[in-house]
Amino acid sequence: MEVAVVAIGTELLLGQIVDSNSARIGQVLAANGFSSHLQLKVGDNHERIVAALELALSEADAVITSGGLGPTQDDITREAIAQVSGRPLKEDARVRSVIEGLFAARGRTMSVNNYRQAMVPEGATVIEQRKGTAPGLIVPVGEKVIVALPGVPYELDDMLANEVLAELRARRSDTTVIQSRVIRTWGLGESTLAELMAPRFEALEGSAVTIAFLASGIEGVKVRFTAAATDAAVVLGLLDEEELRAREVLRDYVFGVDDETLEGVVARAALDKSLTIATAESLTGGMLASQLVRVPGASTWFRGGVVSYARSVKEDLLGVVAPSVVSPEAARAMAEGVARLVGADIGLSTTGVAGPDELEGQPTGVVWIGMSANGRSAARRVQLLGDRERIRTYATATALDLARLTLSGSSRGFELG
Repeated sequence: MEVAVVAIGTELLLGQIVDSNSARIGQVLAANGFSSHLQLKVGDNHERIVAALELALSEADAVITSGGLGPTQDDITREAIAQVSGRPLKEDARVRSVIEGLFAARGRTMSVNNYRQAMVPEGATVIEQRKGTAPGLIVPVGEKVIVALPGVPYELDDMLANEVLAELRARRSDTTVIQSRVIRTWGLGESTLAELMAPRFEALEGSAVTIAFLASGIEGVKVRFTAAATDAAVVLGLLDEEELRAREVLRDYVFGVDDETLEGVVARAALDKSLTIATAESLTGGMLASQLVRVPGASTWFRGGVVSYARSVKEDLLGVVAPSVVSPEAARAMAEGVARLVGADIGLSTTGVAGPDELEGQPTGVVWIGMSANGRSAARRVQLLGDRERIRTYATATALDLARLTLSGSSRGFELG
């Protein structure tokens, strides 16, 4: 089944907002076995939206739109869909009532414009608006369908997961089961990883399994396997086999599968070992602590952190005594100091040069990561490339990965001495 995506909003064309919705929809479609070979972006213009929808319908069995379902005058997706589908707009009393209830519950006065969101193409199925005021729409167009979703990402995600996939599955004629599994890695470049996986890539050509690589910034380099068969158990077996083969090749460069994150893996290891963690950060400026507390339940194992950006804070608060703040001595002392300060089992630290200027005669991208545990400590130097933000985020991810490796007993982790 072929599904096209149309993102609607002039702000997308002007670059004022990044079109993350199309990426999200594409990921969900691929993970659930739907083909998507066409994505369009179009501004808030009735004629151009109609033209984009007609083009998408000519290329696909279903079209998913995002945006243009709000209450303002430039939200005209409903009108364009009504024209393309030949279904006049009519007010849906239930939708109107839900919108009124949402405003009443929030103690807000409802604008007359919000009633526009209750206008629904005749014969369309309404997707309940659980997260916002805009309902989604499922509008048949002959044998095909247009699914209209709000542009607000968390509203779109909710409808996509709970109603849209079910609608698409019901319309799919074949019984093929298609599933994907993503192997997540850190520490290898995309080209190196692809070289290591080249024999398997070649072996899978023409088979029921495909393989793809995706560099994903702080999320690492992903290896996605997609398998197809008429039996779900067969698909699961194929994916299990490929995950095993990938782990044999990539070893402990693999940190997780599917939605697992570096911080989540570190959290699980800390919980398993009944250990607590604290952070001391210079160049990362709180990013490391922020990533760790993204994990639900972090308060059970994360003691706290110190952003020791100034030299005086490193010295006075953490007890750093070192000729250079960008040094292994400083990184180790920071890790030891924060663990002692907040009473944590493990201290994790970052110090370095984020740029754009040199610091203490050292070039941009030099980073020292420190770790302490049980009265022992160590530091590791890494050289990172990119602009200031990239260096800071990659330093954060590298610190998490080193913590993961150390907690798992890997030889690539810290040798705490």
